[in-house]
Amino acid sequence: MSINKNALIRYKTIDACLQNRYRKWTLENLVDACSDTLYDYEGIKKGVSLRTVQMDIQLMRSEKLGYNAPIIVVDKKYYTYEDPKYTITNIPLTAQDLSKLNEVVIILQQFKGFSHFQEVDGMIGRLQHKIFTGKHRQSAIIDFEKNENLVGLAHLSPLYEAISNKKVLMLEYQSFKAREGQKFAFHPQLLKEYRNRWFVLGHREGLNDTQILALDRIRGFEHLPKSTYIDSGLDASFFEDMIGVTKNAGMRAIKVTFLADKATTPYVLTKPLHPSQEITEEREDGTVFQLTVLWNFELERELLGFGEKIEVLSPQSLRNAIRGRFYRGLEKYNII
Repeated sequence: MSINKNALIRYKTIDACLQNRYRKWTLENLVDACSDTLYDYEGIKKGVSLRTVQMDIQLMRSEKLGYNAPIIVVDKKYYTYEDPKYTITNIPLTAQDLSKLNEVVIILQQFKGFSHFQEVDGMIGRLQHKIFTGKHRQSAIIDFEKNENLVGLAHLSPLYEAISNKKVLMLEYQSFKAREGQKFAFHPQLLKEYRNRWFVLGHREGLNDTQILALDRIRGFEHLPKSTYIDSGLDASFFEDMIGVTKNAGMRAIKVTFLADKATTPYVLTKPLHPSQEITEEREDGTVFQLTVLWNFELERELLGFGEKIEVLSPQSLRNAIRGRFYRGLEKYNII
């Protein structure tokens, strides 16, 4: 059962009132207390109705919220807790609660490198130890694709902070082709994950084009507090017309058509190569699909990954490029 913020404020207010046994609380008193608290916290001037507080008390008494609050009425007028030590803030987590939290942590753990999620993981671990020490714990039933040995993961959290706080960095970067690293001022804008590899996009001073840097090639960086951050307005839409992360200045999306044989068609249908994918023709030997994407390395790799199961039909230039890759591959095995 979902609970909104105002309802939580009312529950906590009622709980605080009923813990105060030096005063007798009528329903009207509880209504006034809830109204005052909502005004203080949220600026809500409209008071709380009697009906609302009555429903709150009913819910607090029930199992729906997990409170089972022992709220009783004395002299048919005054509300109080039958157990003077009771408070909703001391309700222990149930096995079901902890199970749900564990599932959330398993998902959050996929974001290795972010200090935020490490802290959450530790918090849940402490809860597990406190409540379920010595009891059987179910093993994970979700297994995500991951590689915890990736180089550069340590940069994730500080880069996230730099983007959030709009900080300019003096960054040292060494590409695979370079013999040594280069240092330059960089304005990070967006983090991107593709196939278990992380990238940061941003503006490099002295260049006009958006730079896409692999985190595993970053040697280090430091803040430039006196530099003015340039916000390029980059967001996830940058990747809408492409597969992967390779995008150079002047590249334009093209229409790519390919034929998938009958055995492969279901796989292409259930896992589209790109959101623009659509069927253009049903044939006896398979299905013709069309994509509107940039022609980059990742597109070629995706198409080549199907081997002989798909055939690029157009554009002719891409068809020739894929055919050339197959020929060069055959040469490696001394078949040609």
